[in-house]
Amino acid sequence: MKRFIIIFATLLLAACTQNIDIQKPTADDEEIIADVNLKNLAKMFSSLPLEASHLQEVHDAVGASCDQGYDEEYTLYRLISSPGAGVGNPTTKTTKGYSNPLRNLIRKYYQENPQTKASAEEMMAQLSESDYQLYWPYSENWDGKTYPVITFDPGYGAESNYGFELIPQEDGSIAIDSIFVSEKLARKRPVWVLNSNTDAGFTPLELFSSGPAATPANSSDPQPQGRQRKLSMKSFRMLRNYDSWFGGASEFMIRCGSADGFTASTEAELKLFYPTVTDFTIVVRRKDVGKELPFDALLVSDFTSQMENLAFLITEDDGGSSTSWKCQAIVKVQSKSYGIDLDIPYRQKDDIVWRGRLSARYFEQEDVVSGRFGDVIVTFELD
Repeated sequence: MKRFIIIFATLLLAACTQNIDIQKPTADDEEIIADVNLKNLAKMFSSLPLEASHLQEVHDAVGASCDQGYDEEYTLYRLISSPGAGVGNPTTKTTKGYSNPLRNLIRKYYQENPQTKASAEEMMAQLSESDYQLYWPYSENWDGKTYPVITFDPGYGAESNYGFELIPQEDGSIAIDSIFVSEKLARKRPVWVLNSNTDAGFTPLELFSSGPAATPANSSDPQPQGRQRKLSMKSFRMLRNYDSWFGGASEFMIRCGSADGFTASTEAELKLFYPTVTDFTIVVRRKDVGKELPFDALLVSDFTSQMENLAFLITEDDGGSSTSWKCQAIVKVQSKSYGIDLDIPYRQKDDIVWRGRLSARYFEQEDVVSGRFGDVIVTFELD
């Protein structure tokens, strides 16, 4: 009986396919065929005739990204538009010239290896518009001469993959061998990872100001005189890495909701105040796990005694659609506590490291206080 079913299904398939027209690929199909992915990019980079200057170019770029507060990354957009420039570089021109930048090798590769009907310039444009990048973990350990192993992020949280080992030969050519790649290897020798950029759209923290203090709307009355106190985040320590090492650093979104400068003395004045949300990003590289990293981040510019609770949220960015945490900051008016509604944004796939309300008394215990929030330790200063 099983044999009859198989024969019948085969005959039926043949009958159905007799009248089907075989269509030529459309323009959209050509675009899909010529599309790039991380695996193909790793193969392409390992095929390039890399020289010492190209390794230096990548090292310059990832170093520049780190100087701006980002991860050790060289986006393909920067590689093509501004050789040697890192993420966050304020200029589109590099201060250091490269006689034969890496982009020239890539353009020549696509000229000699046509991707269906896509021209070399079309492929270069596609790379530039993508969110792909070269990630060089532990780049500070590079000896200035060793060629990299080139691999790619396989996804799904994997911690190992295969890679292409580049071995310079005496005649100037480069031999390629397949090698097992893990973070252990990346600590010992240079490894370039093709992955997707996740933090170029963020502004890492250098010195963050929460902006104008909240004051009664449409009021010209002078604020009560007194000492203006500022609440700052002084240090941050990540106790574990949140993502696969192929994905790079952990990007923490720090959000603090309050009624900055709250001084209402009546319920009517209470309604004139609006909440403020401080929002900034901290990028913690994998090598810095467990280290106390100093910062000077302003959370509340005018911390008053009428604030009872602040809303505090730490997430590790993993993308997804936008959502929000609906919460309240608590203030006191004539010995009564009132909630001020807050709508603090984050993204659906983010890891919520910690969220909740922090009592003002917690910060007033001492000038500097520390606490553990999930798998991070934060130190605050009320000055």
